[in-house]
Amino acid sequence: MELSDNDIALIEKYQRPGPRYTSYPPANHFQEIDDPTDLLAATKTSKAPLSLYFHLPFCETLCWFCGCHTITTIKRDRADDYLNLLEKEVELFSQILLPGRSVVQMHFGGGTPNFLTGEQINRLGSIIKKRFQFSDDAEISVELDPRRLNEEHVAAFARMGATRASFGVQDCDPEVQQAIHRVQPQEQNFAAMDLLRAHGFTSINIDLIYGLPRQSISSFERTLQAVLELSPERFAIFNYAHIPWVKPAQKNLERHGLPSAAEKLGLLKLCIETLTTAGYEYIGLDHFALPSDELVVAQKNKSLQRNFQGYSTRARVEICGFGVSSISQSAGAFRQNEKELDAYRAALENGCLPITRGYCLTQEDRLRGAVIMKLMCDLSLDFDDIGAKWGINFQEHFADAISQLDELAADGLISLTSQGLKVTSLGRLFIRNLAMLFDAYLTQKQGRYSSTV
Repeated sequence: MELSDNDIALIEKYQRPGPRYTSYPPANHFQEIDDPTDLLAATKTSKAPLSLYFHLPFCETLCWFCGCHTITTIKRDRADDYLNLLEKEVELFSQILLPGRSVVQMHFGGGTPNFLTGEQINRLGSIIKKRFQFSDDAEISVELDPRRLNEEHVAAFARMGATRASFGVQDCDPEVQQAIHRVQPQEQNFAAMDLLRAHGFTSINIDLIYGLPRQSISSFERTLQAVLELSPERFAIFNYAHIPWVKPAQKNLERHGLPSAAEKLGLLKLCIETLTTAGYEYIGLDHFALPSDELVVAQKNKSLQRNFQGYSTRARVEICGFGVSSISQSAGAFRQNEKELDAYRAALENGCLPITRGYCLTQEDRLRGAVIMKLMCDLSLDFDDIGAKWGINFQEHFADAISQLDELAADGLISLTSQGLKVTSLGRLFIRNLAMLFDAYLTQKQGRYSSTV
């Protein structure tokens, strides 16, 4: 898919580092803390439903593109020790909650959740069910690795009530797979789908990454056709985030050469054209779903949410993260656990929740976070509506951002009126750049982010 001269000009103009806005402010603005009392204040008094996240960090091998917090090992008994720690954390956390709070959502991420054996997954389920009560319609999901998935894993997660799953394919081309250190034949993907369907999973998401070494338009077109044969309900097609200063293993990819910004935008355009032609709706930042999917429905009725797990339909929930590096979000604060296993263990052995970083939101943070959320979920802003809800004059409060909108409209990224804006099809490709206009922290502390294009 060839890019026009206008596309190239826009890439040159808008290519810059920027957050993905799974939170506002982004996690690099979290601060080291000694006492988490303020971060937990809202949690102790809230009656909001809960969304649980369990970080299971173990992987047998390291994929060189990975930006997640992982522990590479083949020793399954390390998971037993980790479950002991999770049990202690869950016990400590449950003691600060008001009784009767219901879990409406739970997600297992990693790492590789199916690194655990079926028996270990069963034990994890018992730990959770002992301390939490679930609503009848609770949404339970898990990330899986098809390369090491068996029926024991799937059956164990199904017994916990999981009906949603996500697994990474990344790319189907053998040369790309060799370059990224993740060889995954298509028959493994089909086997995973068959296992999940047989055990009652009704929503399956497939992850792909564009911007990897040795990818081309023709090779990625073949990948898209291959994954469409799997017939998932959703796709998450991520822009590869090259951050070797955080993840040194990513330097291995540089020897193969990485696609240029123009080539990456061409790959994204190919994804949009191919998947929408195949009947999927383009939701927002790299996400696609079938028209009947609840994410699509939520976007149309303007109730779509965005958090650390991506897009969600569950509003006004408190996200409670467990395990190393996990992030939690209450009504007024973010908090993050220790990233290193030894520090995580030491805190728990001292009878303390392993919280090491966090951030208490100001009213201005809440306002700007709501605006960025609206922009990335609804792909539009109603200035008067937001102003009325927050008791501000939108144009005056965001005068700096407003002053830049005419230029974006001239570039075809938005349609603009005095009452608001709508993101165009072209503007979706630069949605992070649009959100950055409303970010008060970029001028104060740039931080190191992946490129927006």
